Amino acid sequence: MSKLTRSQAAAHREACSLVELDRDLDEGEKLFVLEHYQESTSTTQSADGAFFTPLGLARDMRIEVVGTRILDLGAGIGHLAFTCRNQWDQANGEPARELVCVERNPEFVRVGMKVVPEATWWCGDLLRVHREPVRPFDTVISNPPFGTATRNADAPEYRGPRFEYHVIAVAAHVARHGVFLIPQSLAPFHYSGQQGMQHDRADAEYERFHTSTGIGLEANCGIDTSYYLDQWHHPMIPTEIVTCDFTDSAVARRRSRATLTPTTPVFARPRWPDTAAR
Repeated sequence: MSKLTRSQAAAHREACSLVELDRDLDEGEKLFVLEHYQESTSTTQSADGAFFTPLGLARDMRIEVVGTRILDLGAGIGHLAFTCRNQWDQANGEPARELVCVERNPEFVRVGMKVVPEATWWCGDLLRVHREPVRPFDTVISNPPFGTATRNADAPEYRGPRFEYHVIAVAAHVARHGVFLIPQSLAPFHYSGQQGMQHDRADAEYERFHTSTGIGLEANCGIDTSYYLDQWHHPMIPTEIVTCDFTDSAVARRRSRATLTPTTPVFARPRWPDTAAR
């Protein structure tokens, strides 16, 4: 990641000051933190592969989210979860969405709890979420760490090198739908920044992932992520938003055959909502 400019550093310090306030933040203050807190400044743990999603892009990703029970994997400080709040729907009598955020960096979790307090926050390894006795989610939304992020476990049925695919394979075991922001080179299609949709761009590793898990990465409703290239905190590679139907019969058959060995819970308090007694 590139070095912060003087203005970026000043805005980051102001964002940190807001986080330290001994009161709830208003909407404008939350937006300021989300826009100006810099992921590269983390001191408590490496921000391994972390690139915070621009808020405009996060709002576009929200279009593909379905249901009321939402899980954000690799949540950072909560950009995606923040945009998934259904405040307007609540004003029309709809129930509030139930938001759960999983993030392994404790500093990010501390900031996230300030800007998205309505979410349940978990500090732990997102690749072990499927081992928790949790009620299924409607949608998993994620901008997972990019590249060769450190991992201490493999996802069910996938043993390859791509961290992003591991996250998607875990999501298939806890939700019926998925929305993911991944490097364009990992998607089986290219749309963002192109003249038009380019199909058949899958490489050999994607084919191995698809064969072993039954999961297909599908195109979104027409969101061009290249529109936001200059809104990332640091220079960014081309990306795509991919969607997944985890109710597909092939995925469901593999999920039903998976044998998960019980393990010691990997998350600190509070416990998962609506979990069975241990």
